[in-house]
Amino acid sequence: MKQSLSQPPRIDAGLFFLRLTGCLLLLHVHGLPKVFHFSEELTSIEDPFGLGAYFSLLAAIVAEVVCPLFILLGVFIRLACLPIIGVLLVAMLFVHPNWSIAEGQFGWLLLIIFTTLALTGPGRWRVFGGVSEVVHGAG
Repeated sequence: MKQSLSQPPRIDAGLFFLRLTGCLLLLHVHGLPKVFHFSEELTSIEDPFGLGAYFSLLAAIVAEVVCPLFILLGVFIRLACLPIIGVLLVAMLFVHPNWSIAEGQFGWLLLIIFTTLALTGPGRWRVFGGVSEVVHGAG
């Protein structure tokens, strides 16, 4: 049986919605506050691996601001999901290991969203430029 490379438009719409909402939530709740309150964040950011507050904050900003912007634009989506997944895993497993599922539900849901996008790819829709020229399965 030959498998079709095309997918129903609702799948593309669902992946677009997942990208858009996941990125906007990550930017609004975690990323932009780190940028707008950089100095304040330097005094309170966790440093679970002893790399220093400055490096830890920069890594978080890349994962929580730069990578979501790439994902929103439909560029390097699978690759851009990896730092986000990494930062979320560090937060959930090393920084807040004693949190209950209820306390960490937002982090776990973001992890589910971005792991799903890393596995599925972006779909064919983009925020800018309409339908992506990316071949199905790439991205």
